[in-house]
Amino acid sequence: MKKIASFIAIGFLFLTSAAFARQAAFSGENYSISLNYNEIASPGDAVFVRMKVSRSKAGKADLSNAEAKLELIVDGKSVRSSDFYALGKAKKEGKTMLTGIPLSSWWTKENKCSLKITYTMANESKEFALPFSLDNKSFISETIKLNASNTAIKTDTSTKRMDQISKLNTILETINPQNVYSTKAFVPPVESTRRTSYFADRRVFEYSNGNSSTSLHLGIDYGVPTGTEVHAPAEGKVVMAENRVSTGWSVVIEHLPGLYSLYYHMNELKVKKGDTVKAGTLLGYSGATGLATGPHLHWEVRLNLEAVSPDFFTTNFAFEPAGN
Repeated sequence: MKKIASFIAIGFLFLTSAAFARQAAFSGENYSISLNYNEIASPGDAVFVRMKVSRSKAGKADLSNAEAKLELIVDGKSVRSSDFYALGKAKKEGKTMLTGIPLSSWWTKENKCSLKITYTMANESKEFALPFSLDNKSFISETIKLNASNTAIKTDTSTKRMDQISKLNTILETINPQNVYSTKAFVPPVESTRRTSYFADRRVFEYSNGNSSTSLHLGIDYGVPTGTEVHAPAEGKVVMAENRVSTGWSVVIEHLPGLYSLYYHMNELKVKKGDTVKAGTLLGYSGATGLATGPHLHWEVRLNLEAVSPDFFTTNFAFEPAGN
């Protein structure tokens, strides 16, 4: 084990417990801190930190109001931050907190990264650094030809479509610190493993009128026939269930503060806004509604508004202890 110094000379002991997973611990006079986080991630994934603060045997401070913030430093600049939220009931003796930050799919291994945590508890505010880096990942480039119908949808600038986009973004940028539904690994929403498009594919759309545009594919497309059952990947609350111009019959589920999963181009919905779902709950059936070149399910995950790879969340991203 190697002892390193933080920004304020707090000594943390770092131990690697699994591939890309790191544990860190600090014991002080009044409290101790233990951390689990993924010290390496791919562009387009996320970094999550689980932080537990505990009162020392001799300590008397109330730690139930402990607060903390995670910052991502890229090439010497703080580029993103996220506040920690409590997991379970906070007690005077301590609390467990979690947060995550999305990682741009445009970043590479060459970007120099680190993490900074700032916290306030036991009548003091301090900060410390955590090592973090990106690995290499390549993304697919593809050209998609759109017929006249799909061209009309893709280039639609009507008030109706713009209002739908604004409504969805308002939902996805909302962070409700108290809405902790599940920290378990996601289960893919369909049984099929056949994928027709992948997360962060670099796309060129060729329109029927001869024009074109470029974009990123923000989720995973499963090539499944119309009528395939689509299930919730984890516990959460349905915050949208409606028909949209671009994405057809769509469902959005809130799982954690700032963490949402999305399901597009469905043929029929079996849930409504406000429903609470569990892992495996039937959301509806796949289809080809909205902008679709054929039957499929588009599965997307957003963290703090930004699209992240759904595959990342099929792992133990929140570092749930074994048996939970």
